[in-house]
Amino acid sequence: MPPTTTDESDEEDNSSLATDETGENMPHQQADAFLSVGQGSLLSPPLEGGKKVLVTGGAGFVGSHVADHLLTRGDVVILVDEFNDYYDISLKRSNVAYLLAKHGSSRLRVVEADICDAHAMEQLFITESPKHVVHMAARAGVRPSIDDPFVYIHSNMLGTTRLLELARIHGNECFVWASSSSVYGGSSLEEFGEDDYVDNPVSPYAATKKACELMTYTYHSLYKMNVSGLRFFTVYGPRGRPDMAPFKFVDRVSRGLEIQQFGDGSSSRDYTYIDDIVDGVVRALDRPLGYQIFNLGNGSPYRLSDFIGLVEKNVGRSALIKILPDQPGDVPRTCANISKAQELLGYQPKVSFEEGIARTVDWYKGWKAEKEAMEARKKNERVEEMKKGLRESQGMIKGGTLAKVASTISVFSQGGLSG
Repeated sequence: MPPTTTDESDEEDNSSLATDETGENMPHQQADAFLSVGQGSLLSPPLEGGKKVLVTGGAGFVGSHVADHLLTRGDVVILVDEFNDYYDISLKRSNVAYLLAKHGSSRLRVVEADICDAHAMEQLFITESPKHVVHMAARAGVRPSIDDPFVYIHSNMLGTTRLLELARIHGNECFVWASSSSVYGGSSLEEFGEDDYVDNPVSPYAATKKACELMTYTYHSLYKMNVSGLRFFTVYGPRGRPDMAPFKFVDRVSRGLEIQQFGDGSSSRDYTYIDDIVDGVVRALDRPLGYQIFNLGNGSPYRLSDFIGLVEKNVGRSALIKILPDQPGDVPRTCANISKAQELLGYQPKVSFEEGIARTVDWYKGWKAEKEAMEARKKNERVEEMKKGLRESQGMIKGGTLAKVASTISVFSQGGLSG
């Protein structure tokens, strides 16, 4: 069965790397430096009594931040993730370890399962009976979807429909899920609005997200479910996905490694800081409004060339840039019109891209120092183990020699040898 990724953070990216080392041995330590939520941009207050919320893709970037906020305010979270290897599994497991270390297991249950697994998901709904769903799991990636569209149809369309049906059967108060700004395709409009015509997707990934918007509307129409689809605009920040440009650029520029720039640098994206995205997700969860589609973005696009310059400024190092042609499926510009989310949800992004990159670089420096310290400890442990093994081997050799000498002496003493 094709895997489902751990979370959805929108796939409008500006780069890819022929060799990306960021996925290897990148544990997130259980320290406040690795927690972005709580910097003051989350506005949704705790609720009396709390909710029981199923968070799919909860081990991923967006999902783990959402779960953290829900737990912090007093909700019960059933976290579901398949822990597939779309990117380094240790990142996802360390996100869960962080949540367990911070919140304990009394209000957090972690389930390793594929959302497309009918039996596993049905048993989960029977056992836990969650009345609120935050569906962040999806097969991610614009470019990979062109190579293998069937995986995306399976994971995104079947997975979302499976959850909708189970939520309908077992009772649901609000179903919030991650759509994508990719549905706007190659729109030439200055701003992308929820009422824009989006029937011309330019990648299978975008097509599956549009299909899911139609399916969620169908469930609202038939069963009066409260469903909110959130069109994320390129999410970034601490603990970010290693396959997205913000993390890749910060990491590789910091290490003096080459980054790949597709196009002439004039393309632009509406980058949205993780705290602002979490705020929008939680606000949608707390405000069931029938069927709604919301843009969750920053509303201020940033050029790729300026983005690289901003990373250079914060890292304090020049980038080694390899310029490549534009890639199929990419779009030249994204910009969210967020007026609907502002009006109906009270959503108001607070973190500018300049401030968000500065925060991300600060986090990266702490994370990298912690990573290097841990690698040094592991190296020292391996050296000590080797030394111990060598000492034991030497002891065995010496012991064996002494045993042979003692045996020879015994034979001589018994007169067993003659001239």
